[in-house]
Amino acid sequence: MATDYLSTIGPMIRDARKQRGWTQAQLASTLDTSQSAVNRIEQGRQNLSLEMIARIADALDSKLVTIGPAGPVNLRVVGDRRLSGRIDVKTSKNAGVALLCASLLTKGRTTLRQVARIEEVNRILEVLESIGVRYRWLDNGNDLEIEPPSQLDLASIDITAAKLTRSIIMLLGPLMHEYASFRLPHPGGCDLGERTVEPHMIALRPFGIHVTTTAQFYDVVVDPATGHQRPIVLTERGDTVTENALLAAARRPGITIIRNASPNYMVQDLCFYLTKLGVRVDGIGTTTLSVHGVAEITCDVDYSPSEDPIEAMSLLTAAIVTHSKLTVCRVPIEFLEIELALLDEMGLDFDLSDEYVAANGRTRLVDVTTHPSKLHAPIDKIHPMPFPGLNIDNLPFFAVIAATATGSTLVHDWVYENRAIYLTDLTKLGATVRLLDPHRLAVQGPTKWRAAELMCPPALRPAVVILLAMIATRGTSVLRNIYVISRGYEDLAERLNSIGAHIETFRDGG
Repeated sequence: MATDYLSTIGPMIRDARKQRGWTQAQLASTLDTSQSAVNRIEQGRQNLSLEMIARIADALDSKLVTIGPAGPVNLRVVGDRRLSGRIDVKTSKNAGVALLCASLLTKGRTTLRQVARIEEVNRILEVLESIGVRYRWLDNGNDLEIEPPSQLDLASIDITAAKLTRSIIMLLGPLMHEYASFRLPHPGGCDLGERTVEPHMIALRPFGIHVTTTAQFYDVVVDPATGHQRPIVLTERGDTVTENALLAAARRPGITIIRNASPNYMVQDLCFYLTKLGVRVDGIGTTTLSVHGVAEITCDVDYSPSEDPIEAMSLLTAAIVTHSKLTVCRVPIEFLEIELALLDEMGLDFDLSDEYVAANGRTRLVDVTTHPSKLHAPIDKIHPMPFPGLNIDNLPFFAVIAATATGSTLVHDWVYENRAIYLTDLTKLGATVRLLDPHRLAVQGPTKWRAAELMCPPALRPAVVILLAMIATRGTSVLRNIYVISRGYEDLAERLNSIGAHIETFRDGG
């Protein structure tokens, strides 16, 4: 049987199984086969007879008749719309994937509340399920229950799913507590240029982790006798680097001091979760963390991750570029104060509600109401900094905001060498965006937007920036192959429609 056919039918079977609400183990039991065999089938690595396909289709109550690929999902955007009303910010995607990885620290059950049902979460869940973790969505909602097995089956790891998410690297920290050696596939995710994992290795070597890189895998050996007498100093104040160090320290008995740690929102959420597991973490919200590790964790835990400041910025940007009065509710203000201060300097008229507390009991929230405003370019360049500076993931939104402002704005994306290039796609919608070098853009506004048809950039935030610009554009635009947006946003098009946008989802030939 042709390999391309197997790679097509496998994901179809996986999707039909998930739609039925079954685990791989349940399907395996019905077919009288093993979970590892079902895992290979779904990855397109198991030969299938027509009889077996018929049995699977019958078990899943799915015809499985479409053998060719369904085609990518596209968006048709009727622009020049004003937005209005109120819209809630959903919980953090970056916190959600970190907490899924952290759930392997305990032998007990983890319940996460209001998890974003996005493709990035789905990929991590597929990886966890492939190694034996049971999970279920509660009451057909966004609450998620995760229960690890007594022994993980790392040999059956879903390589295809693992390669579609960079978050896979955060399994290094939890797995080191259970295995003297293991291997993980290389991570994937957005195409943002060369992103070295060496800062992760520097953070984890003091815990006894030694990694050899092969063509497709990280081969990991753990020396449990390795101790660290000095504080661990991170060479990069990265979010996932800090999270990996926290995951490694959580079950290392004694006190681990982590310096130059990221105090960003997803790191704080992970720290709050660890405290519920009985791991004391001092210094939350600062660049020095003291982790009081415990050797074994067996408790059940119920936790509510906080709202996503990047989604909040996305929604605020939608209001700004469409000159709309819109109230964005449940905004984690601690992580957007710099962005709002910059927007205030650029002339944005907005109101803040009184503060209230998120469901995790710790994060401060506000409601932000924007008013139609005439913006002007800032005097200084716009550039990101580690928290509490302007968030690196929020920087792309300022490219489209600058395109609506009067004057010239310099946007400096010093972290990623590819992302600024993707933002030049705004020129196809009428903006004047000049690439000065791989890291710097000159944006001249205001813009008279025009409709166009574009391929979705292969990076999450630039892709959303293009979509938001299309909402402001007179006429009908098309954005093709939006999988990258689905990785980081749940039902974004539908939610934008709920506040006045006009976006249709379609597939070619459909």
